Amino acid sequence: MMKTAKLIFLLLFPLISFSQNYEIKGIVVDSETNEKLGGVHVQLIGKTYTSNYYAISNLQGEYVISDIENGEYQILTSYVGYKKTQKDITINSNQNIDLLLEKELIDIGEVIVSSMRQEQRIKDVPAPLEIVDQKQIELSSSFTVSDVLEQESGVSMARDGVWATGINIRGLNQQRIVMLVDGNRIETATDLMASMSFFDVDDIERIEIIKGASSSLYGTGAMGGIVNVITKNAYFNSSNYFNGSFNAGYNSVNELFTRKLSFKSGSKRWYVSVSGSMRDANDLNTPEGIIQNSQFEDKSISASFGLKVKENHTLELKYQYFDADNVGIPGGAALPGPSTATYTDAKRQMVSANYEIKDISESFKSLNFRYFHQYIVRDVDLIPNISTPTETSITTPELFTPSGDHTTDGAQIQTDWSFSENNNFIAGIDVWRRKLETSREKYIRVDVLDSIGDIVTTNNIIRGETPIPESCFGSAGLYLQNEQKFFNDDLKLIIGGRLDGIRIANEQAFDYDYLIMNGTRNDSPPNQRITFEENEEYKLSWSANLGILYALTDDLNFSLNAGRSFRAPSLEESFKYIDLGSMVRLGDPNLDPEKGYSLDIGMRVWKPKFQFKVNGFINWLSDMIVEESGEFIYSYTTGAVDTIPALINANVDEARLYGVDLSFQYNFYESFVVHGAGSYVRGENLKNNTNLPLITPANGRIGIRYSLPKYFGVDIVAIGFADQDKVADGERETKGFARFDFKVNSSLIKIDFAKFQFFGGIENIGDRAYTNHLATNRGAISIEPGRNFYVKMKVLF
Repeated sequence: MMKTAKLIFLLLFPLISFSQNYEIKGIVVDSETNEKLGGVHVQLIGKTYTSNYYAISNLQGEYVISDIENGEYQILTSYVGYKKTQKDITINSNQNIDLLLEKELIDIGEVIVSSMRQEQRIKDVPAPLEIVDQKQIELSSSFTVSDVLEQESGVSMARDGVWATGINIRGLNQQRIVMLVDGNRIETATDLMASMSFFDVDDIERIEIIKGASSSLYGTGAMGGIVNVITKNAYFNSSNYFNGSFNAGYNSVNELFTRKLSFKSGSKRWYVSVSGSMRDANDLNTPEGIIQNSQFEDKSISASFGLKVKENHTLELKYQYFDADNVGIPGGAALPGPSTATYTDAKRQMVSANYEIKDISESFKSLNFRYFHQYIVRDVDLIPNISTPTETSITTPELFTPSGDHTTDGAQIQTDWSFSENNNFIAGIDVWRRKLETSREKYIRVDVLDSIGDIVTTNNIIRGETPIPESCFGSAGLYLQNEQKFFNDDLKLIIGGRLDGIRIANEQAFDYDYLIMNGTRNDSPPNQRITFEENEEYKLSWSANLGILYALTDDLNFSLNAGRSFRAPSLEESFKYIDLGSMVRLGDPNLDPEKGYSLDIGMRVWKPKFQFKVNGFINWLSDMIVEESGEFIYSYTTGAVDTIPALINANVDEARLYGVDLSFQYNFYESFVVHGAGSYVRGENLKNNTNLPLITPANGRIGIRYSLPKYFGVDIVAIGFADQDKVADGERETKGFARFDFKVNSSLIKIDFAKFQFFGGIENIGDRAYTNHLATNRGAISIEPGRNFYVKMKVLF
């Protein structure tokens, strides 16, 4: 019996030894203050790149990585605001390894970005790209995403209110910018700003902004750039975890109160997160009084789930729900005269799924499948506040209720390859389809007068309309991009191209669909105009890009980017019908895509204490879609034909935009950093030799920040805009201004089971009255927010 046992032991011993796994654990701390750091990404990478392990430190700074095979590894750390660390270790036993992290006072280009369709360091990307991280969002009052982004060079905010905002990149507005959330398109109307408003700002991990033509990666619309909002998520971890956070904030300028609660849990094989937030605000205060009808309320829920199906197979599911109510719209080009407009319901829901397979073979690096479904509702109540008297009647439009339902479905398949050590190649297909359904009811009161002007009878009329016929926009594209490195990786060359097929279809539409007179409905009212016949259009477009990055030294490089981009006309541009009485504003379903050619040359310095970026650019645009005077030839349902003066969308304009933007950070003494940014853009209509509209004036900011480790940090910023007198016909000039802001934050404060951090500041310290050129020239808003005191709190547990 003893001999048998010994034999079994001797046979199994090699297997037991071979399968021996180990564990490393330790604490991550600040090298200067010894503060224990939670949320630090710790990664263990095998020297052969076949074995990877990961963990994230908890609130006590503790991390654990288990089930590690013996061998040679690199242990790496990544944490916002700290320098990355990397060292070699040998795993042949259980070990305790504490990690010391050194603060990074300026950005040196090590942040990983994903908007170029693959993950890489920002300093390795030729394209002009900006990052707004969670720390920057926490330090600002951040009403909307646009408020956060306007601090970046070359990016400007336009607003139709406090809640309803959009952005402009290098002189190109939101129609020519692709907006993404977690890589999925946000498709909605652009006549009123709102595309940047359907987010919980506190749910954002970072925002990536590509400045310049990007159609070869993302298709139609990316003539001015890309904005990709990356939302917070749970994570896989070598050990089980559960944590949460609570955020709250207050802004004095509109009595905005925010609160948010989130939970995360996970393990090596799965993770789940859920969060919810609420905000409510009153009317906005300005140095010249209150902006009436600028209040808003919104709430959001988000959830995510991740599963390691296999070691190299990952499934991710996400759900996002955002709902805004009672949102005042005090400005906007789409609103007539003295009207009062409110979003009674502005809602966004998105469901997305992502399945990724990594390390399929030595050259086949990954295969990614992505799907998303998004539904946006925008319901407005508009009170015109006007009456039209005649000798026999008084006509009073009492209420208009336009509504739009925007449904977008999309899918993508992408493959990533590496055919040599210095090569990366991407090939993919993406398709998406937007469906638009609109409706509008006009409630009109007509008071009939007698000969002396007294009301003898009142007719109450409800006119049912379809402002834009039921229509859909579909896009299918094939894209390729090759990245090759030369001369010991000092030169990087990127060449990409894309071919897109576009389908636009619509149902027949009329100027109005039904009439209700004093409660009696007529579904076949007289004198209906046929505004658009049922139609289907197919268009084909292509785009291409060239990117060059040359490293002259380890911390100095030069970039060149050139591209061809396009933008297919939107459903609103193709099918709008706005009856102004004596004339109409009309879309055209036969519009051609806009085309753009761009060139960008840049220089970047990435030193440990000094960072500097500057880019000069020029864009040529052709077949620009603008309104042109003409005639609308229409048919009645009776067969009669008539005409009416019209402003009709047409491909007529050619334009040129050129300028420069720059930014810098300089750690000149201990924990003091001076930072700044500036931009200038000039827009010219080449056909008419006139100025382009909605061009941001030259602007810049400069600030100084200081941090006292373990206690607090402060930042004082001056923001200035020049006069804008190069305006288009009908556009107002705006005067320059200067504004001063102050920001302060505490370090993390540990109390028992939780950590607290506080943020606050004062925006527009001098309560300066000034105008935003982009907002002023869109609608009724002529003054920006006044002095704003804000305070925010974050609790981690």
